[in-house]
Amino acid sequence: MDSPAPVRSSDPPLLATLRGRRQAVPPIWLMRQAGRYLPEYRALRADKGGFLALATDSDAAAEITLQPIRRFGFDGSILFSDILMVPWALGQDLSFVAGEGPRLAPPLIEARLEDFIAHPERLEPVYGTVRRVAAALSPAVTFLGFAGSPWTVATYMVAGQGSRDQARTRGLAYSDTARFGAIIDAIIGMTVDYLAAQIDAGVHAVQLFDSWAGSLSPAQFERWVIAPNEAIVSALRARHPTVPIIGFPKGAGGKLPAYVAGTRVDAVGLDETVDPHWADRVLPPELPVQGNLDPLALIAGGAALDAGIDRILDAFAGRPHIFNLGHGIDQHTPIAHVEHLIARVRGEG
Repeated sequence: MDSPAPVRSSDPPLLATLRGRRQAVPPIWLMRQAGRYLPEYRALRADKGGFLALATDSDAAAEITLQPIRRFGFDGSILFSDILMVPWALGQDLSFVAGEGPRLAPPLIEARLEDFIAHPERLEPVYGTVRRVAAALSPAVTFLGFAGSPWTVATYMVAGQGSRDQARTRGLAYSDTARFGAIIDAIIGMTVDYLAAQIDAGVHAVQLFDSWAGSLSPAQFERWVIAPNEAIVSALRARHPTVPIIGFPKGAGGKLPAYVAGTRVDAVGLDETVDPHWADRVLPPELPVQGNLDPLALIAGGAALDAGIDRILDAFAGRPHIFNLGHGIDQHTPIAHVEHLIARVRGEG
């Protein structure tokens, strides 16, 4: 972590936290807070069509981004989009199969990246979404952009879809390091441009999602998670030195201190498997942390939810902390449980 940008008196609570200032009440937002658990989202999706149609309709995507802010008053608004916009811009075909998830074609296990024709213009609707949301948000709300980290994005590009163990991608990384490294480099280049353009359009901070970071051995983690994320952080910081960058290496576990030191992110997100008291002990005391309530505890509600909230608040009481889930909110989450979570974090109930 480099020295954080100076906190400005005009910074909203979440942005001030990312810049290293602890808040008496931690700011809160939830990963995937704009999504299927909201009836207003389901209604709009039924009217507009599939996910990609929504993500490339700037008006619809802006409306979806704003829905949880209107309903809950979160401190942060996260752009409605998908991490696979980058492979789509690199030239793979992207589709979303109902009940099965995203598909990229042709998969790089059987095709060559150099045969693709890049289409960076495919990202233009995302920048339109950012401009619309930035114009509509209250100054009290921090606007977050995002992208997938290279390793996680590569797992989808190589296999053409998600997998349980990322075996095809891990195998390619071992067997043809040069070819796999070229894929990672292409993702890095497009991601830096993508995030910089999001910032130019109006986001205040960005998050790098590495959802499959936990599948790698320590040496592979160093090579395919830490090094590529550090490259993005360095390049983005050269263009936008005051914009905070959150890293979220899901499943990193005991490798979290190495990730923080190696990537130099401004804040780190923790998944639900991380003991918050352990994280508070081993991470730099000035480092802002984000997380890390189990999404299933939010579904369960009641005493389990309260105990989870209180444990996290207690663990991070002495450092800059952003309350969040350990991963995305589940589509079956009751609205009332989200309302209770926000009230308890804010000391209102």
